[in-house]
Amino acid sequence: MEKYLNLAKKFRLEGTPETVAPLGAGLINDSFKVTTKESDKPDYLLQRINHNIFKDVELLQNNILHVTNHIRKKLQAKGETDIERKTLTIIPTTDDKLFYFDGESYWRVYLFISGGKSYDSITPDLAYEAGKAFGEFQSYLADIPEKIEETIPNFHNMEFRLQQFREAVAADVAGRVAEQPEIISEIEKRAEEMCKAERMGREGTLPKRINHCDTKVNNVLFDNSGRILCVVDLDTVMPGYVLSDFGDFIRTGANTGAEDDADLNNVGVNIDIFSAYAKGYLETAKFLLPIEIENLPFGARLLTYMQTVRFFTDYLNGDTYYHSNFAGHNLQRTKAQLKLLQDLEKNEAKLNEIIKSFNK
Repeated sequence: MEKYLNLAKKFRLEGTPETVAPLGAGLINDSFKVTTKESDKPDYLLQRINHNIFKDVELLQNNILHVTNHIRKKLQAKGETDIERKTLTIIPTTDDKLFYFDGESYWRVYLFISGGKSYDSITPDLAYEAGKAFGEFQSYLADIPEKIEETIPNFHNMEFRLQQFREAVAADVAGRVAEQPEIISEIEKRAEEMCKAERMGREGTLPKRINHCDTKVNNVLFDNSGRILCVVDLDTVMPGYVLSDFGDFIRTGANTGAEDDADLNNVGVNIDIFSAYAKGYLETAKFLLPIEIENLPFGARLLTYMQTVRFFTDYLNGDTYYHSNFAGHNLQRTKAQLKLLQDLEKNEAKLNEIIKSFNK
């Protein structure tokens, strides 16, 4: 604990840091709650930034600072009085930097949001609230003047992901290509359609927005009465197409099975979750163009296809990117994502009608 207390003291904290305890089970960054000795002083969130994923920590932290400052201005303009719980607050180091490097790891500190809670399981009510939260988040950032950079280049670029896939097929480093001709065929037969967003972007018909790029329900904080506090985990906030943010929530939240479900009969799209999220999202994302709204169901297919491609590419490469719990885990993930994609395709007309019903 002493190590983390000393790290916390590198930042401009109010009060005296007294205890440090691990917080949550984040897959990317290690998080710790720093509790201060004085009852009238705030507590803090200390995080080790995963430098293997986020190569440019200064860019990452500048992005978050611009985003949170802009949201704070929007909240002030609305007359919001609980601003410190409505957006993240970066605490600078004692020498006014946005992160501290200890010679091995990069660290940052946020103000701890008291009374905030998140959920890992999903219900239609939570999906509706999450839709409102992410729609509002994007709305706040629709006019941000600062330039927000890509923290992970080409993160949701389908053309890039297909290039990686085809390189993996050509290299066949793990000798697995010949075993899976059907999956390769399923990926390739959809490839042209799934690059539609990039083509529309080049044509100028689909604008890039500032996206969250990790729209899971557990990235929304709620207060004890179930009201939205704020969207958190801002590391992947960067330019992209809104189809990606909408689609990634559906991929993760509206799946009736697990992301890596071994029983494909469990896997499909939960129409109630899709409908609830879409309703909430369209209530707050008032900046959307008709072309963006029309393509939201495509976004669900796109992000599910993209994850199918990414899991399968890693399988072909010998499981070097995603942590695998057993032999063939990435192949099992691939098959589960492909099944969800097929169910989204089967329900395409129904999902389009749901979007239209909320956009009259």
